[in-house]
Amino acid sequence: MGETVRAVKETFAGTETLEGAGVRLRRLFGNAHVPRFDPFLLLDNFGSADPHDYEAGFPWHPHRGIETVTYMLDGRVEHDDSLGNSGVIGSGDVQWMSAGSGIIHQEMPKQRDGMLRGFQLWVNLPAREKMSLPAYRGLAAPEIPVVPTPEGGRVRVIAGEYEKVEGPVRGIPVDPTYLDVTLPAGGSFSLPVKKGHTALGYAVEGSAAFDASGRPTTAQHVALYGDGDRVEVRAGDGGARFLLVAGRPLGEPVAWYGPIVMNRPEELSQAVVELRRGDFIKHPKPIVEE
Repeated sequence: MGETVRAVKETFAGTETLEGAGVRLRRLFGNAHVPRFDPFLLLDNFGSADPHDYEAGFPWHPHRGIETVTYMLDGRVEHDDSLGNSGVIGSGDVQWMSAGSGIIHQEMPKQRDGMLRGFQLWVNLPAREKMSLPAYRGLAAPEIPVVPTPEGGRVRVIAGEYEKVEGPVRGIPVDPTYLDVTLPAGGSFSLPVKKGHTALGYAVEGSAAFDASGRPTTAQHVALYGDGDRVEVRAGDGGARFLLVAGRPLGEPVAWYGPIVMNRPEELSQAVVELRRGDFIKHPKPIVEE
C-alpha cells in the first residue's frame, strides 16, 4: 500500500470573544469541540493594533492538567509565574509551559501601543502526567530553526521535524509537531505525519489549499485533517502563511472547568476546593535570595 495524503474533513472559522481581563481575541476551537482535536484543547488568535483590545492582559490565574503554548508574532508580553520564572515574550518567541499539578501565572502586554499579535494553544496532558511537577520552556526567536523551502518559502520548526531539522521543544508526552510555514504564491509544502495523529492547519495570512481538493482555506480559518500518512498544502495566488500542528491523541475522558482540565469531575471539584483554601500549588516555592 502506498502513502495516503490526508484530506480536510472540517473547517472552523472560530468566534470572537473576550478573555483574561478583557482581551479581544478569536477562539478557533475550544471546549465545544472536544474530542475532535484531541490532544489539542484550544487555539486562540489574538491580534490588534488598538491597545484597548489587549492592554488589560491576563492577570494572575491558575492552570492544572494542561500545557499552554504562547507564540508571539508581533509585540511583547511579560510573563511571571509561581515557579519564579519571569521575562518578556517578544516577536518570534515561544513560551511552552506545562502546568502539571498546578501553576499560577500572568501574561501582561509590555507595550501601550502598536500591534500585538500571536497565538495560544492548549495541549492536553495524559492522566499520568496531570499531577506532575510544572515545567517552563522559554524560547527566544533565534533558538527556533528556520528551514528554507525549494520555492523560496520558509518553515520555522518549533516542535517536531521538517526536512531532518528538529525543533527545540522536545520530550512532550503527545509527540507534537508545531510549524510556522510561509509560502510564496503557488508554493507547495509537504510533510509526513504519523498515521493516527491529529493534524490541523491554521491559515494566518493569505489562503491555501490544505489538501488535493484545491478548495482554499482563507485567513483565520482552521482546517482539521482526516487520517493519512502525509499533508500537502499549496498556497494561493497571494502566497500564504499558516501553522501546521499535529500530535498523538490521548483518547482519555476530558473534564474541563475554565483553566483546569482533568479526567474526572471529582478532580475538578478537588482543584476548586484547593484554590479556595490556598493549597492548589504543589510545587516547591521558589528560593528568593536576600
